[in-house]
Amino acid sequence: MSDATSPLPLLGRAVTAGGAAGLATGLFSLLLAEPLMDRAIVLEEARSAAEENAHQAAAGAAAHHEELFSRSAQHFGLVVTAVVAGLALGVLFAVAYALVHRRTGYLVRAWPRALAFCAAAFVAVSLLPALRYPAAPPGVGDSATVANRQSLWLAAVVIGVLGMVLAWQVYVRLAGRPDPVRHGAVFLTGAATLAVLFLLPGNPDEVPVPATLLWDFRVVSLGSHLLWWVVFAAVFGGLGLRAARGPAGAQDLAVGGLPVAPVR
Repeated sequence: MSDATSPLPLLGRAVTAGGAAGLATGLFSLLLAEPLMDRAIVLEEARSAAEENAHQAAAGAAAHHEELFSRSAQHFGLVVTAVVAGLALGVLFAVAYALVHRRTGYLVRAWPRALAFCAAAFVAVSLLPALRYPAAPPGVGDSATVANRQSLWLAAVVIGVLGMVLAWQVYVRLAGRPDPVRHGAVFLTGAATLAVLFLLPGNPDEVPVPATLLWDFRVVSLGSHLLWWVVFAAVFGGLGLRAARGPAGAQDLAVGGLPVAPVR
């Protein structure tokens, strides 16, 4: 089975891109998000300590909480977790990419397809859910509602993905229509998806941190998602372009008996 139709080279490119994107995102978060998280943690600990002191004042008791891992260990774990998550997302991306492009081959128009696919994935998995449930610093919020908040966020991701798939189907099925009609229909599909997202319940917890800190954290969080998809698209598309330009890739790009020139 050739590189253009075999899922194994595709999986290798996606996993490599996922690892590179995870490393870049982990370092980005370490440099920009961690200082904001440290500030949020200090504020949350001060608020929790004040509440505990108020409840324990009558008994004269005091509680001391120690972190299981130091902040340095947590910083290292952040980067490692980002790389592992990137590898896992690379596998999922490869599966989705293979399902969409299985008929035309995986090396045809490798660069533009990588950019378009990653842009659609960013909107579906990162942007739309973030519009409904903006990120909040870890440790902020009631621990009893963690499962509920995770379920709401997962539901938002599922709706975003389904909305993007529907938009793609609309675009494909309107292939014979003028571009303004196709683009308008896709835009309306995206707007409808966003409207469905806002039918979900709101965040059950208040976020008791200063507005400027919360805004900065949310911008950095969304920026890390954007960086992940940009790096992934560049590496995945670049590897696909390199494979398509090779001797084997040039031969494999003959899809369905129609010769296709290597992508440039």
